[in-house]
Amino acid sequence: MSENNFVGYEYQDIAVKRSMVSVYADGYENFGWKLDKTEELSDKPMTDSVRMKFKRDRKIRNKVELTRLQRNFDACVSEILSLEASKSNKAAIAAFSVGIVGTAFMAGSVFAVTSGLVIPCILLAIPAFIGWILPYFLFQKIKKGKTAAVTPEIDKKYDELYAVCQKANGLLDGVE
Repeated sequence: MSENNFVGYEYQDIAVKRSMVSVYADGYENFGWKLDKTEELSDKPMTDSVRMKFKRDRKIRNKVELTRLQRNFDACVSEILSLEASKSNKAAIAAFSVGIVGTAFMAGSVFAVTSGLVIPCILLAIPAFIGWILPYFLFQKIKKGKTAAVTPEIDKKYDELYAVCQKANGLLDGVE
């Protein structure tokens, strides 16, 4: 007699940032998912995301608990991405603000020179050029400080992520 080796699969498609493709490929394996394929998002060319397609056996054991742990995994990844983005958000806002103030001073300098006021033109041009040069250094300094502050939090989130994956993997192996 021949054995019936039929396996019914369930499928899941997710859009993932390129920087997290490996994390998802490795992590989802612990929830019983097998990576089917990865493809570009054709509807959004030049994006920072790709579509990952997974499949797993429909009759997997501990499916409810695995799904709950998978949601926890997704939340951790989302928090990691948010923390990564926060490294440069405040720095960018500060740099743009200083650049805009520098531009306002330059506009004042241009209006002064068109009015024939040379001394006010020079006096307004000095902070204008400083306002155009300073943002780069300001951005770097703020980003460096924020990175130092956020890196331990990101490491904690990765530890939490790995703990969730380890627990899920234990459920797959039948160890609880």
